[in-house]
Amino acid sequence: MSDIVLGVQEAHALVVNALVASNTAPENARLVADALVGAELAGQGGHGLRRVPAYAAQARAGKVDGHAVPRADRIRPGAVHIDAAHGFAYPALALAASHLAEMAPVQGIAIAGISRSHHAGVAGLTVEALAERGLVALMFANSPPSIAPWGGRRPLFGTNPIAFACPVEHGEPIVVDVSLSKVARGRIMAANQKGEAIPEGWALDADGNPTTDAKAALAGTMVPMGDAKGTALALMVELLAAGLTGANFAYEQSSFFDAEGAPPGTGQAIVAIDPGTFGVGALARFGEMAGLIDAMEGARVPGHRRREIRERLMAEGIAVDTALLEEIGKLETV
Repeated sequence: MSDIVLGVQEAHALVVNALVASNTAPENARLVADALVGAELAGQGGHGLRRVPAYAAQARAGKVDGHAVPRADRIRPGAVHIDAAHGFAYPALALAASHLAEMAPVQGIAIAGISRSHHAGVAGLTVEALAERGLVALMFANSPPSIAPWGGRRPLFGTNPIAFACPVEHGEPIVVDVSLSKVARGRIMAANQKGEAIPEGWALDADGNPTTDAKAALAGTMVPMGDAKGTALALMVELLAAGLTGANFAYEQSSFFDAEGAPPGTGQAIVAIDPGTFGVGALARFGEMAGLIDAMEGARVPGHRRREIRERLMAEGIAVDTALLEEIGKLETV
């Protein structure tokens, strides 16, 4: 089927309406829509509108509480704990960002630990928002099991994104956003929804064999980025996002892709740093490095491409698969 192009506001309203009809509070639905449409605008469709059917099914089943209100507890001058209350991650992430924006300029550095959370989407959007508020930010998020320790077969770690962003003097923020699998699991989910094969080297089946079958890949494990180095980083994220915050480790979590089982109870850790902390003109130094990259033929500053994609899609609209659009549209009447 061909794609249908939606305006950004039209896509946003589509998500909100589908989630409100699926037992989600309007404000929570709005924040989820902000994140999913933001993912589309960042060129990360696997974390965008394709998530709506699963999110809606989970809200209807109670696997995610669409009416949850996250709660913040400032347990130290530079630390805040956010209980996402088994709701969508995005209200909890927004609450964490608001506290960090207050704390980091006073303390120099602050951390938010989020527990009982859900799918955190494009981590780069969270840190980019903090960079736009003048802060350097790091984010670590865990997710259901999909990567095995190097040499093993049982998945203990999630694809576990790491994201970083910093403001730049007289320029756009630098944004680094990497999943620790060779590709984001959302890309395999999208291929499975479309009935398409995936390239060899992305994933292994349940027996540990390379596969091009997206369904078999979802039942198996992801190939880590950088082989053994990737699994070491995935372990680091588990310890920061879950071990530190009290959230579930990946192997204790249920799937993001269906409405079966208990809430996943994921965790996120976000660190915010005031770039003026050491008084060295950090913003100008960040800009110097960005300028050197920009001036190099063939090189690109991380995060700048997503800005270009965003501007283009804001003007031209978001292409949505017809079958997916129909599936989301039906949610409003279920």
